[in-house]
Amino acid sequence: MRTIRTPAELLEAELISPERLREAEAVAERYAIAISPAIADLIDRTDPNDPIARQFVPHSAELEVTPEEREDPIGDLTHSPVEGIVHRYPDRVLLKAVHVCPVYCRFCFRREMVGPQGFGTLSPEAMDKAFAYIAEHREIWEVILTGGDPLVLSPRRLSEIMQRLAEIDHVKIVRFHTRVPVVEPDRVDAELIAALKASGKTTYLALHANHPRELTDEARSACGRLVDAGIAMLSQSVLLKGINDDPDVLARLMRAFVETRIKPYYLHHPDLAPGTSHFRLSIEEGQALVASLRGRVSGLCQPTYILDIPGGYGKAVIAPGTITNTGDGCYAISDFRGDSHAYPPEA
Repeated sequence: MRTIRTPAELLEAELISPERLREAEAVAERYAIAISPAIADLIDRTDPNDPIARQFVPHSAELEVTPEEREDPIGDLTHSPVEGIVHRYPDRVLLKAVHVCPVYCRFCFRREMVGPQGFGTLSPEAMDKAFAYIAEHREIWEVILTGGDPLVLSPRRLSEIMQRLAEIDHVKIVRFHTRVPVVEPDRVDAELIAALKASGKTTYLALHANHPRELTDEARSACGRLVDAGIAMLSQSVLLKGINDDPDVLARLMRAFVETRIKPYYLHHPDLAPGTSHFRLSIEEGQALVASLRGRVSGLCQPTYILDIPGGYGKAVIAPGTITNTGDGCYAISDFRGDSHAYPPEA
């Protein structure tokens, strides 16, 4: 099997019906499609509400853009001093070396930046400028490789990045954000794992998964190889309507992470990316779901429920008592600097 990338291939794989071909073609004109063989195998073609299909198979609802949605919902570009770098917080930066993914999530908050029509891979010149920026800013303690999915890069390219970071003494932590262990578990071999490590640096890997079925035996084995090699793992999930907005599903997902030696980290409230309103719950619904985990599952299984404040103001915890309902579906929330913001922002 090969990765599914076109509406015609979706039809051939029986992931859409002939009646949905035209809508899939309309979505594909705007947003990238990619479904790896591992994910295609997980989809239950007899279930019209399959939570795996809902994450990856295009739907006409993606063409419905609401007034509050924005192309750069978390304000990456606002905090990008040089191409490929996002410096939002004092002691850490994002390094976006590549804007390509092995799969494309239908709710992606960077959907306007990734894929064949996106920002692509950083040129050698842009990479030099990005590393120069990191080297010049001694307050940078952590570099987070994201994008895109950095693990689509070859082990050689990843090793080159790690060796360049190894030369920057004030960088102590390197973190990778990825879906690869779930969507392409065979890619996680000894060569790739070795490429993620460098002398004097501690490597973390944050795995994005949203439903317990994603953590197959193959995915768990891939994660086991990483952890056994000394790479600590964290989880990142998005709270999504029709996918994991159920107390039992959420509990199973968090337990699956812990069983796989992955510490639950962030549970994201969905961002205001274009064409994603059908995935979003209310904040009250999210708070109730997170509260349902308390007492029902181990403290090891408790993620932090967060919202990226639109406009580039950073992440804020939105557990009950941390955000104020101002009425009419609007809220007041404080960023890490203590400044208050309206959510959603005025259109």
